[in-house]
Amino acid sequence: VQLQASGGGLVQPGGSLRLSCTTSGFDFDEYAIGWFRQTPGKEREGVSCLTSRDGRTYYADSVKGRFTISRNNAKNTVYLQMISLKPEDTAVYYCAAKWRGNSKYDYWGQGTLVTVSS
Repeated sequence: VQLQASGGGLVQPGGSLRLSCTTSGFDFDEYAIGWFRQTPGKEREGVSCLTSRDGRTYYADSVKGRFTISRNNAKNTVYLQMISLKPEDTAVYYCAAKWRGNSKYDYWGQGTLVTVSS
């Protein structure tokens, strides 16, 4: 099982980035995919989630209206489009997969660093 987050980088405040979570080794269609972020000294924060079969989306209040999660089942990939980025969005972003019947995430990927700074 592999999940690989990519697409991070340095961006100015107000800028945009699109993160990708490329997966393999499990039945992608049966798993919800979530994005999380963490900064040093802080607890990991759930950012967004997209369920498998019904395609429901969830967003943290801090990113609503600015982030959009989507998935491409043909490519086993989930995206996180981020616009109007703020310095407080700076973090390492991780993606994770949760089987639709589970309450906890089963698989985690390595993170990608997003830095929002002028």
